Amino acid sequence: MKRFALLGTMITVAIGLAACGDDGSSASADETSSSSWALSSDDVFSSSSETGDSGSEAGMTSSSSYFDDGAGHTSKIVYALKRFDGPLANPHKGFTVPTEGTWVFAPEFEYGPYGSLNNKAWDLVTYGSGYQQWNKLNPAKGVYDWTELDKLLDALAEHGMGYALRVFPYTPSFIRGNDTPEEEYDWTPKYVYEMGAKKGTAILKGKGYRAAVPVWDDSIYIQEAKAFGTALAQKYDGDPRIEYIDIRSFGEWGEWHTSNLEGSEMPSEEIQKDMLKHYASVFKKTQLVLTSDGYGDVYTYALSLGITKRDDGLIGIPGTADSLVRAYEANMPTIAENMGGYALMLTYNDIIPGGYLKWTPQRWVDAITTAHLTYYVLDQDSDCGYNFYKDNKALADSMSKVIGYNFTVTQAELTTVADASGTTSTLDISVKNTGVAPCFFDIYMVAEFVDSTGASLAQLGKTIHIPKGTFKDGMSQEFSFAYRVDAGETNAAAQPGATVALSLYESEEAFKSGKNPTVRFDNDGILENKKLLLKP
Repeated sequence: MKRFALLGTMITVAIGLAACGDDGSSASADETSSSSWALSSDDVFSSSSETGDSGSEAGMTSSSSYFDDGAGHTSKIVYALKRFDGPLANPHKGFTVPTEGTWVFAPEFEYGPYGSLNNKAWDLVTYGSGYQQWNKLNPAKGVYDWTELDKLLDALAEHGMGYALRVFPYTPSFIRGNDTPEEEYDWTPKYVYEMGAKKGTAILKGKGYRAAVPVWDDSIYIQEAKAFGTALAQKYDGDPRIEYIDIRSFGEWGEWHTSNLEGSEMPSEEIQKDMLKHYASVFKKTQLVLTSDGYGDVYTYALSLGITKRDDGLIGIPGTADSLVRAYEANMPTIAENMGGYALMLTYNDIIPGGYLKWTPQRWVDAITTAHLTYYVLDQDSDCGYNFYKDNKALADSMSKVIGYNFTVTQAELTTVADASGTTSTLDISVKNTGVAPCFFDIYMVAEFVDSTGASLAQLGKTIHIPKGTFKDGMSQEFSFAYRVDAGETNAAAQPGATVALSLYESEEAFKSGKNPTVRFDNDGILENKKLLLKP
């Protein structure tokens, strides 16, 4: 009660709030143009007082009020809020760069996070990605070697990143002549052929080189490709180190096409669908992905199984981003790479047909927003996005808050009512998903009273569970946390320096066990432990 008395007479500071340039009301992603997400650096809260003042630098002024009606005391604190200034990397969304092995984290790799170039692109990287060879993981029938892959997954996890897994059966990239050893480009295990699977001969387009290639609809090949999928699921389904797994059973780079191999044919759509059905039957937890050239009825069937879509032709091929909208509308994450590496795409001639569109900032923004991307390869070359980020830092930083989900607290106030029976404190907040996609994992929101160092004093109300896929892009939601203390009990809110912190966890168990949150709000005031400290 003494805490309220210190407030003295009633003080009121009026506030005005406009989230992301609008009036603070909920809006769908379609109501915001891609260019406004993109190239604007002032996507922040604005404020003004009732007398027309321009508002504080925080973007939202605070207010505190107190009154005594003779029966009890009521106080209200309205917290000052503004957007976080800088890039914002969060889990299960965002950008990746090639991470083919643990050597990426060695200081000797100059483009890595500890390399001599001080590659700040890693500030945006939230997950690793890369390919594995089928024949290395599955050297003999029923024999699997996950050793190197597990080392990579562990190294990424130690750096707070998951991994997007791609297992290739074949790559034309290493066909350098007619006499290139088959094992350098055909990564189908030898035992598959020893069991009787057929292989043919194809001609590499543009080069004329002859190369061996699997017969993709061979029954033995399909049988063993399914067996590998089963083993992969037994090992990694539900593994928290895995972000998603591409189904790459057919074609060049496992992309479900044979565009560069004259004489090689993809299997029928029925065989393709059957492979998707098999993977969906053995993977119950991990997100599966249909690769670039799975289109038409195959794409439709994949969506019906809960398998989402990626495309690797963004920007270079007009309309490619639009192909991913179907997966977004099916409430699944969308995934993409550009047509080529950043440096290469800058040389494209913009002549369609017959050529490709060159990379421009606006086209990059349009690709992210049109496809409602959750995951995007920042750059696919071995320089790990270094040159891309050096040239486009401000744009890339801003888009780290646009791609996937992005939770921004737009309003927060604490109302405390005290009477003879005790004290009730109620925190009401408004949160907006200012990204272009839903959050595709369960979120647990926690409010706490903390001291001046951020240490927890008491939980404010109950943990709020937000199921995956339900907090849509453009959506605003209201949340309330109540804290009741009976007369004579210790009131955490009344302790000197006490204030409120908000946190987002991937599981309630993580909070209960005292772990730090893993998801950050897009607000100023983030503590080192990733909790958001509300400031009056």
